[in-house]
Amino acid sequence: MSVAVTSFAIFAASQVGTPGPANMALMTTGARYGFRAALPFVAGVALGKQLVIWPVGFGLMELAEEAPWVFETLKYASAAYIIWLAWRVAHARLGAVDQAQAAPGFAAGLIVHPLNPKAWAMIVGGFTAFVAPGTPVIEATATIAAVLLGCQVLLHPLWTLAGEGIARTIAGTAMEPYLMWTLAAVTVASVLFVLFGGGT
Repeated sequence: MSVAVTSFAIFAASQVGTPGPANMALMTTGARYGFRAALPFVAGVALGKQLVIWPVGFGLMELAEEAPWVFETLKYASAAYIIWLAWRVAHARLGAVDQAQAAPGFAAGLIVHPLNPKAWAMIVGGFTAFVAPGTPVIEATATIAAVLLGCQVLLHPLWTLAGEGIARTIAGTAMEPYLMWTLAAVTVASVLFVLFGGGT
């Protein structure tokens, strides 16, 4: 095949499954609202990566060379959005959720990856390292898109469940505020590491 599917799948699983801004947002959302309430957000996060994959596959990276400020702006928009999610969770408490504190929904999840520098690095790396020269654009893009979506469908819910599992043992205890602030702090740290530490 023109795309090294097996090698890319291993790479994709290692990237999708490891800590990063999106996974930390999923974990904190699961901890705060529970797995079931977080499902629309999880679905949005999973599908949101497609909003990056297809434009990149069809030549968006040429824009990066012509107008690099666009992607520099994107990086800081990413930090602002995901840090906002972390702030929202840090100040919330586990347990019953009233209407004013409803879980972030599908639309909120949909924009996580377009504003996630780790996602951009992962996708660009996929196209540059695992696609043979001369591969038809539609074949390469569809393959990258399918592999990443498969990894997300399997792994993103696990992060959300992990957050819910942690919350079950902490809710209503003196440790609850520390849990929420810790998850928020790790989320922020993951964003800062990706932006300034060279991580992907």
